[in-house]
Amino acid sequence: MSMPDFQVLVCLSEAPEGRVRIVELADGIQWERSRLSHHLTRMEKRGLVARRPCAADGRGAFAEITAEGTKAIEVAAPGHAGLVRSLAFDGLKSEDLAVIDRFTATLLNRLGIT
Repeated sequence: MSMPDFQVLVCLSEAPEGRVRIVELADGIQWERSRLSHHLTRMEKRGLVARRPCAADGRGAFAEITAEGTKAIEVAAPGHAGLVRSLAFDGLKSEDLAVIDRFTATLLNRLGIT
């Protein structure tokens, strides 16, 4: 799976009901709307996503993950997580990880997330 596909599918799979307004998806993944529109068209042709009209706003639309898209992200996610772990964490010593843990906890606390 391509990284752009992965990026779109992660956002959709984490969204309530597996769908996001297309304009919000573009903002969330920091893509130009035209780029996202073209990419969604390619993903639709492969059955990974579907576009749905927005009943509350006739001009807007939702991007929605399909069953095939859900299967694809479930297959890709473990490999992606393993790659991130191997590149970012596997070579670190326990004391390095402790520093990262303290930094992350402090940052989350300052952001009010903990």
